[in-house]
Amino acid sequence: MKNPHIVRLFLGLALSLSSSTAAQTANESEIRVSNIRQVFHNGEHNAFTDLIRFKGMFYLSFRSCPDGHGVNASASTIVLQSPDGNIWTKVHQFAVLQRDTRDPHFLAFKNRLFIYTGTWYDDPGDQFDLNQHLGYAVWSENGTDWSAPTALEGTFGHYIWKAAAFGDKAYLCGRRKTGFAVGPKGEGKAVESAMLESDDGLIWKHRAFFQEEAGDETAFLFEPDGSIIAIGRRGSDRAQLCRSKPPYTHWERTELDRYIGGPLLTRWGTNLVVGGRKGTASRGPRTSLYWLQEDTLHEFTELPSSGDNSYPGFVALTPNKALISWYSSHEKDIKGNTITAIYLADLHRLK
Repeated sequence: MKNPHIVRLFLGLALSLSSSTAAQTANESEIRVSNIRQVFHNGEHNAFTDLIRFKGMFYLSFRSCPDGHGVNASASTIVLQSPDGNIWTKVHQFAVLQRDTRDPHFLAFKNRLFIYTGTWYDDPGDQFDLNQHLGYAVWSENGTDWSAPTALEGTFGHYIWKAAAFGDKAYLCGRRKTGFAVGPKGEGKAVESAMLESDDGLIWKHRAFFQEEAGDETAFLFEPDGSIIAIGRRGSDRAQLCRSKPPYTHWERTELDRYIGGPLLTRWGTNLVVGGRKGTASRGPRTSLYWLQEDTLHEFTELPSSGDNSYPGFVALTPNKALISWYSSHEKDIKGNTITAIYLADLHRLK
């Protein structure tokens, strides 16, 4: 696993003369994926990563559950800390009574490091109604001492997901049933992907919709003028690129050319990176990374992965170096049983 994987990109040959210099530079570069390492496996199902750098330290968070991928109150969220991205120490672990703490996501906001988690109510009758979903958060000012899990006001009935900040406001993706219709899990076209807004990271109110139907996991970024770029999963259909400007009442939504599960959207230097799970005809799902150029995705690497995988986290270290996290079930333990573990790798752009 320590041998570097070299991915040479020739997509620059396909760019039109009108492409930007930054886009050409991204595609004509060589990307090296190195130092691929398994950083956590405890015999449980470990999944849904996020990664951040806060006050000089790296933090990696993910869900761990002895009962597998499905909804289980036995799940917890684990937080690891590292000074260099190589040596990791567990600094926190939390759970919520009768709820599955899933999909943890970081947000650095007003001198605090928040971790947000969407929590399914573990219904004994297996009636997993999205209306019973509730967002929780823990936070720390130093990365070592953490608050108790706190229910987020305004998130009941919302499956909260990724967060971002702009100015003195925090924002969350929260998908919910249209009109909070009553019924079982029922995700599909009758689900909205809402943008929630907060002054303190704890009390939330509705601001806009990323997606008004078939809403799903949405990763989003702010431009300096407050404009939003978002990548929205659409179940097992093709993903959607969403753009809007303040006050976010009008949206441009463009269907992309592929499915993306557990999407990542981030900046690396002057370029936009998209990541997530892709489907393949013969090899099953894999975790891949892409450049986003205008409305088009250009794949630049596929990470070691298979089966249950994806949900990458990303930290740009320099314009030419980055750290990536993801989970996957492509390895087996010493008994030959498939494991679901957490992985990291270094990305290098070679000029």
